[in-house]
Parts: sequence; structure tokens; C-alpha cells
Amino acid sequence: MLLDKFLPRIEFDSYEDFKENYRVNIPENFNFGFDIVDAWAEQEPEKRALLWIDDHGGERTFTFTEISRLSNRFANFLHGLGIRKGDVVLLILRQRWEYWVCATALHKLGAILVPGSLQLTKKDIAYRAEAAEIKTIICLDDAFVVEQAEAAFKEAPSLEHRVLVNGSREGWLSFDQAIADSPDTFERPSGDQATRWDDTMLIYFTSGTTGMPKMVEQNFSYPLGHIVTAKYWQQVQENKLHMSVSDSGWAKFGWGKIYGQWICGASIFAYDWDKFVPKKLLEVISKYQITTFCAPPTMFRFMLQEDVASYDLSATEQYCIAGEPLNPEVFRKWEKLTGHKMYEGFGQSESSVMIANFQWFEPIPGSTGKPSPLYRIQLMDADGNLCEDGDEGHIVVTDVNKESPAGLFVGYYRDPERTAQAFAGGNYDTGDVAWRDSNGYYWFIGRSDDVIKCSGYRIGPFEVESALLEHPAVVECAVTASPDPIRGQVVKATIVLAEGYAGTPELTKELQNHVKKVTAPYKYPRIVEYVKELPKTLGGKIKRAEIRQEDLKAKTES
Repeated sequence: MLLDKFLPRIEFDSYEDFKENYRVNIPENFNFGFDIVDAWAEQEPEKRALLWIDDHGGERTFTFTEISRLSNRFANFLHGLGIRKGDVVLLILRQRWEYWVCATALHKLGAILVPGSLQLTKKDIAYRAEAAEIKTIICLDDAFVVEQAEAAFKEAPSLEHRVLVNGSREGWLSFDQAIADSPDTFERPSGDQATRWDDTMLIYFTSGTTGMPKMVEQNFSYPLGHIVTAKYWQQVQENKLHMSVSDSGWAKFGWGKIYGQWICGASIFAYDWDKFVPKKLLEVISKYQITTFCAPPTMFRFMLQEDVASYDLSATEQYCIAGEPLNPEVFRKWEKLTGHKMYEGFGQSESSVMIANFQWFEPIPGSTGKPSPLYRIQLMDADGNLCEDGDEGHIVVTDVNKESPAGLFVGYYRDPERTAQAFAGGNYDTGDVAWRDSNGYYWFIGRSDDVIKCSGYRIGPFEVESALLEHPAVVECAVTASPDPIRGQVVKATIVLAEGYAGTPELTKELQNHVKKVTAPYKYPRIVEYVKELPKTLGGKIKRAEIRQEDLKAKTES
């Protein structure tokens, strides 16, 4: 066990005990590559780290020893290219097993990792390269990605090297060759090349629901912040398989597919699919006997369109969701079919899990749970006053100027003005709105920009979305504010229909009446639009801002 190196106390009797007494020790020179990956390799050489599969019959198992040696080989290769502490490297690898090797190698070097999605265009890559002064791109052999990266190279003078994974192309260095030609030992850097816990480890580019993405800077203590995420929320078990659904370009990958899970000694299960197919995912969970599982609510909704009861899910002991609030109807259906409740959690690219349903209390459908012990969380109104139970307010992490929790971002990379704004008054305002009930449970309402102000009422989009999702005709929906000359704003629902349903005026009326019955009548969507798919960020979140902008543009032009 490695946990006892970082936690003075591991087991707790109650949530109150957990909240009051949880502590994490951060060694001054903590480095995930050496102190977790290599430490497991030394302690238990045959311990399974990763089980990887894809849609083409690929399947590989890696021990921590293998990850350690492969990462040493790649670290030596990168060092030979001139990559040093503080140099910035972009990884675009989907869920290829090489990601874990590359990430570990970069951490050992002290280089700064920038995860990137397969969907990044030339413009996206060039922007990231310029903003962060990216020195090297490492990406998989995908025609689209390679084309975009090569085009970006011409516009980004900081880019010096490009490395190709799982293939070979002219003008690209080969990952496979690098691994084959490099030694499998790598000495821990010392002196000015050694890493401290407060050095920059990675940069997440935010999903960018509005404007250009921000650069979220995390330091080397960040993995330790995810012990709470993995052990106490996801409830991963040592040597058992944990699966989180996330592309390596998303912050949720850091939440669920590497840091906290490996610190806890769990084995990571990675399914590198070409396309999300609910039936295939259910088959995989059943075949590989996944013990703990985490995915966005949307994926659970799509899986519920299949015959869930026909799959053997008996090995799965914990289901977690994050990214969007969970519709209570999905919660109830999943529990009925599997016998297991779902544990919702809340956080951002800027943090580890902030609020979650933990093991010591019953999860309530629709509630995000209670605060993590790492974060001093309060609800505050627009004037900075503390909110009472029942009143909505911004979710705020207080006193970060006195003690910044492990897992909370350092600031926005190379943007001191935006960083100062984010931490104004010694607090961090997440920009997310919620309310708290008398039992201490938090209930997420939405981003402050998403709250709809109609005829003096404030309407949270997720409550209306949740009501709509209870209707069998609705697979996905986005509720937004639409401009109205009389009411200021009205509720609009953009809906993806289930198979067999058509967007008729009769269905629209039926859905409106359904919402009136489930929620307060004034919250019903006065405008209903049917679409084949919703606009989403690279991280899979619905781009409500884009829908609002399109509506505003249409109103302006009409």
C-alpha cells in the first residue's frame, strides 16, 4: 500500500469524521512518475496497472514494472530531443495505451503535459502551441489529426518536434522506434531539473463553452488531490478494475483514468473505442467484470435504451457520474435494473472532486452530495454574503489564499490578470450555482450564465431538463434562455428524440404539459425545437451558450 505514505489516516467512521479529519501529506519533491508508478513497480513488480482493449481485437495488459520501464525509455528519448523541466508537450492519443507511458515519462522529466482531444483542428492546435509555447506534439497515426498537426506546424514557431504513435510517416519521429532504441533505466533528475510539488505539471485547456479556452495550470501535487476522487467517491479497490469513460484530452481523464486510481493501487481498464455504442459498452463491462465504473449521465441514458437486465453486471459494485447533473428518473431505473445506486460528483477542470455523494450517507436522486474535505465550500450571493439553506448561490471555495487544497488549480497559465480575478478576495468562485438543503446536501442548478430569468422568475435549466428526460420520447435535451420582448427571456428546450418519435405539434404540447405537471407550471418550455444532435464541447458537455447565441442571432436578423 502506498496510501499510508500520504494519508495519516485512511479509514473514517462517518462523513463528519471524514470532513473533519481527512488530511493529505504532500512530500516536497513529490513526482507521480517516480513516487507512484516506480514505487509500485519496486514494491509489487507483477502488480497490474492497465488493461487496454480497442474495437479491433487489440488487448494488452501492463504491469507497473512495464509502465515504469517503457516510460523510462520514452523519457530518455525525449531527453535526447532536448526536452527538459518546464518544456511543454501536447499529447493527442485518444485512449491508446501509449498515453499512460507518455504521461509518466513527461512527469519524470518535469515537462509540462497538455492533453488534447482527437477533434482538435489546425486552429485549435496552433492556438495552444502559441499560448503555451508547446515544443513537441505526440499524436496517434490518425489521418485527420496528422493533417491538422502538420498544418499547425507551419503557423507555430515554438513547435520543434512531432512524434507519431502506432504508425510511421515521413517527417515524424516514431514512438515505437524510440522505445526500441532507448535504455529502460532513467535516473531521477536532480538539482535545478528536479521537480517540486509546486512546479507546473500539466495544463488543461478548458472546453470553451464561450470564447477561447483558458489554460488551467495544475502542479505536481494535483494527483494527490485525486485520492478523494478515487478512493472515497469512486470507491476503487486495490487490484480490481476501474473504468472511467473519458478521452485522454479531457480533464475527466485525470479524474478517473490515472492519478488517484494508481495511487490507490487499482487497475485501470481502458476501452479505446472508435465510436460510443451503448450495447458494446455494456458487453465490455460484463465481459471484463468491471468493479467500479464512472461515466457521464448521457451514457447511462443511452445504455438504458438497451436491455440492461440481459447483461451480467453483477461484478460492478459502484457507479459514479459526473459532467452533468443526473436525472432522477435515470437514477431510479438504473437502481431497479442493477440493484445499485449512482453516486454523483461535481468538480471542474480547475479541481478534483469538490462535492460528491460519499459512502457514509445515502445518495439522493438529483443531489450532487456534500463537500469534499479538501475544500472549504460555501454558497455566496452576488454581494459575497453567505447563503442560508434553501437559497441559491455561487459555489465558492473559501480561504484559498491561506491554504490552497491539493487538486485545486494554481491559476490560469501565463494570465496573471485572469488568475487574480479568479482568486479575488482570497476565494475561488466556480461560477456554478447551487442550493443547499437542511441536511447539508447540495443541489446543482447550473452555470450562472445558464440560469434563465423569465418574468421575474429564476429557472435552473437542469430541473426542466430532468423533467423532460422523464418522458420516453426524450433521449437528450438542452434547456436555454431565448430572448422575448415581453418576458425578457423564455424557456426553450432543444430536444433529441428517441427512436420511433416524431417532432409533431401534438408531441410538443404533450411535453409542455408533462413539464407543467412535474415542475412549477411557469418553468415549462414555451419554445421546443427538435434536432438530430446537440452541440457539445470536446469534453462532451452541451454547449448551451452556442444555442443561446444562435437564438439571439436569429432574433436580431428577423
